[in-house]
Amino acid sequence: MVGDEIAMEIRVLAKHGKGVREIAREIGCSRNTVRRYLREPSAERYRQRPGRSTKLASYQDYIAGRVRAALPEAIPAKVLLGEIRERGYSGGYTMVKAYVASLRTMIVPEPVVRFETAPGQQMQVDWAVIRRGPKRLSLFVATLGWSRASYLEFVDDERVETLIACHEHAFLAFGGVPRDVRFDNMKTVVLERDAYGDGRHRFNPAFLDYARHAGFRPRLCSPYRPQTKGKVERFIRYVRGSFWVPLVSRLRQDGLEVDRETANVAVWRWLREVANARVHATTGAVPQERLEIERAKLSQLPPLYPGQSVRAAVAPPRPIVGIQHPLAMYDSFAGVAA
Repeated sequence: MVGDEIAMEIRVLAKHGKGVREIAREIGCSRNTVRRYLREPSAERYRQRPGRSTKLASYQDYIAGRVRAALPEAIPAKVLLGEIRERGYSGGYTMVKAYVASLRTMIVPEPVVRFETAPGQQMQVDWAVIRRGPKRLSLFVATLGWSRASYLEFVDDERVETLIACHEHAFLAFGGVPRDVRFDNMKTVVLERDAYGDGRHRFNPAFLDYARHAGFRPRLCSPYRPQTKGKVERFIRYVRGSFWVPLVSRLRQDGLEVDRETANVAVWRWLREVANARVHATTGAVPQERLEIERAKLSQLPPLYPGQSVRAAVAPPRPIVGIQHPLAMYDSFAGVAA
């Protein structure tokens, strides 16, 4: 009998204006079968001729594999059409589109298992590009795995010396150093994955020297698996919606643009009064309170780093009065998101 999948394709092709002859040729069944099914959808369906199949049949396993591998993201049907045409597919787009749509309802992505770490074990780090161009702003984001306490700092670039300085400030803010710090594949951390064998990476020598000095192990996320640093990824989304957009919109109403100093004054207050003081949705506890427990499991702060670092500035720098805006203006904007 004409299977449910082929019956669906007949209906879809007909709705897209295909004629009986064209549908029969594309699917690989008789015109009478197409006519009968379109005329009487609930009637008994004719059997396909032995050995006949749709033009898409030999490519369905390939498409299903590609759709499954891309989860939870989706590959457009047109992209898959191009791929199977390179492999010899001569059928139309509509059949591919219908098949891909049916797969997305049947294939459910594997659940992401939340990975929790012990106090003092892990910190997750990432960059968020806030603004590109000559007035570029990047945001350094660090989140401790157990307490969910976070540190943020706006910077002008993402060079290795800037990354080291931000780590110095984060460790000062947390009061110690975790055992592991997890990164994605940023070049300031790793130059080549698996360069010396599986799991043996070629790290950036400047950053590796700092990691040895500070006493933490750099760990890399699996490629194309942002879930492995999901805590910091989710926090970045929270920062954009709860801090950055309110701050920018408020300043824009006053005819001003956010600069690095203004953003840092505001974000450090927001961290203290909002982000690290809220009840975290996952842990059900306040990050700042859990940090008091986790701090006991962090290793002590190391001596001043002899390389390129700004540890000498014992706390993150305050804005310099008179360079950009009056100090009173910084204090006013610092409370915007709070």
